[in-house]
Amino acid sequence: MVSVNAGAAWAKGLFPLVGSQGVTALRVGLAALVMLAVVRPWRTPPARADMRNLLVYGLMLGCMNLLIYAAFARIPIGIAVAIEVVGPLAVVVLSSRRARDVGWVLLAAGGLWLLAPVHAGVPPLDPVGVAYALGAAFCWAMYIVFGKRVSTLDGGQAVAWGMLAAALFTVPLGAAHAGPALLLPSVLAGGLAVALLSSALPYTLEMAALRRLPRRVFGILVSAGPAFAALAGWVVLGERLTGMQWLAILLVIVACGGAAATASRPA
Repeated sequence: MVSVNAGAAWAKGLFPLVGSQGVTALRVGLAALVMLAVVRPWRTPPARADMRNLLVYGLMLGCMNLLIYAAFARIPIGIAVAIEVVGPLAVVVLSSRRARDVGWVLLAAGGLWLLAPVHAGVPPLDPVGVAYALGAAFCWAMYIVFGKRVSTLDGGQAVAWGMLAAALFTVPLGAAHAGPALLLPSVLAGGLAVALLSSALPYTLEMAALRRLPRRVFGILVSAGPAFAALAGWVVLGERLTGMQWLAILLVIVACGGAAATASRPA
């Protein structure tokens, strides 16, 4: 959580130079190169049965990065992540299928409602940015589902193959948007820092966690993401949220953590 959100705040500082698409291309492309060099997954090719799951995992990984960075460009990081984390909440609730879990959904919905500009003292949010964050939430949910399916692959192979699949479409898109600016030394150095902090390191740690933890425990840990994101936005970018917005983030965190903590154990 610390690594990925510090990288997100650093990435937003690069948006004026190459746009959110360009930063996504740098993050995913450089992370893919690092993972391929370190893991060398071609030494043990994945089984045919794993190929489809790896492809979807990589597709969701790339789309999640594109959408959340597009949201970061329009709304504060903490609020964007609070919306995005609804994706893992949906995974927990749908895997539980208990009536009482509707309460957690309502609590999260109440938190998101507090972000609406209909309340006094709440500044308006860019609706396009909110839509991008919701799209990232869906992709994050699918990332968890398919990440769990491929997490049995050893030595970070799932992350390496997934990063490669994500890079195949995010890098051309970012290059088309940013052009030669992507190759500036300062931009490449910043992109490498983002790739390591926000992709290579945290995704490898997540795969290690998914192999060792039940999905509900993983969901509890992930639920703290919006708080880390808001703090990173404040420390690195000077993004200051209102008291109502902090309350909204807190409600989302409690809903996600509570749903994960009370989720029924699989048979």
